[in-house]
Amino acid sequence: MSHDQEPLIEVEFDGSRITLLGTAHVSRASADKVRELLATGAYDAVAVELCPSRYSAIVDPDTLAKMDLFKVMREGKVLMVMASLALGAYQQRLAEQFGIEPGQEMREAIKAAQEGRRPVLLIDREIGVTLKRVAHNVSWWKRLGLMAGLMASILSREEVDEKEIERLKEGDVLESTFAQFADQQRDLYDPLIDERDRYMAARLREEIQREGHKDVLAVVGAGHVRGISGYLGDSREQPGETIGRLDRMPTASRWPKLIPWLIVGLVFLGFAIGFHRSPQLGWQLVTDWVLINGTLSALGALIAAAHPLTVIAAFVAAPITSLNPTIGAGMVTAAVEIFLRKPSVGDFMRLRGDTTSVKGWWKNRVSRTLLVFMLSTLGSAAGTYLAGFRIIGRLTGS
Repeated sequence: MSHDQEPLIEVEFDGSRITLLGTAHVSRASADKVRELLATGAYDAVAVELCPSRYSAIVDPDTLAKMDLFKVMREGKVLMVMASLALGAYQQRLAEQFGIEPGQEMREAIKAAQEGRRPVLLIDREIGVTLKRVAHNVSWWKRLGLMAGLMASILSREEVDEKEIERLKEGDVLESTFAQFADQQRDLYDPLIDERDRYMAARLREEIQREGHKDVLAVVGAGHVRGISGYLGDSREQPGETIGRLDRMPTASRWPKLIPWLIVGLVFLGFAIGFHRSPQLGWQLVTDWVLINGTLSALGALIAAAHPLTVIAAFVAAPITSLNPTIGAGMVTAAVEIFLRKPSVGDFMRLRGDTTSVKGWWKNRVSRTLLVFMLSTLGSAAGTYLAGFRIIGRLTGS
């Protein structure tokens, strides 16, 4: 496939025609091609490689300003929001380098469809579902490697190199971020690329069957054209069944949920054994637990540049919350930080721009609160394990 010419494939399905336009998300030529095709007036619907949340971010730039921080933390979506902000920072970096907003062809497609009063079909799977299925498919150590690689590449201020640019011409920002892994690792390729090809093909079939569109222009990343065109002819199951299967969240193993309770049980058992041997040993174990757990959580809050009182709250809360897996230290520290430094409307409005730099993550009160939540939680988690080993060491005399 030539990089200076967007691939165009027409597929007949159920008496309708689907035109798949493969685009490069950092190419001005792709945006121009979208405008050129839609100006013909030949299409009665426009499909775009966007999920509802990404679509909302495009048509309503103030979406982040409406974010409920407590809800994000309560529902365990902090890492998801931070990953989304990091990807947004990466997009901004590309915009500065190429002089074009990544995803401009999607904006052009949406704008032209709305002006021509044609429906916009959102055919991609929710980014949160995709990321969760990716995480489920790989081991925990590979997840850490991917997250570290993501953050390092996104927060870097170096220009995108030629190799990375070529990958961006083939797919979207999400794919390109993991492309170096996905090409060689089936556990990443399936949820990140192949499943989305199946999903988008099923969504196109579903929309045509339900609404009777006769001529659809589908604007998708060039790397998806071949896969989608192949799956459009797959009639082994109904579109709704395919979508339901691929939208299903992976079933979490019970063991990870039981481990925190097991650790709490072992810690209390250690305390009981210590006090049984002597009150002095028992209180020494309790002191170790408080100091190690509290100090590491407070250190995490300190690294996140939390308010001094938030740091103290981390020290006090972590030893207690670690004995109750239903609430984490991060919930307490984030709540205190919000009370002491309540984010303003301006912080929410500037959030996307501020998170394009490392300094901005600590400067903006919203992103800093997310950092406080995450780093104090990580500190408490590390403290729990280290304090546990310390207790075992004292009880065994090592």
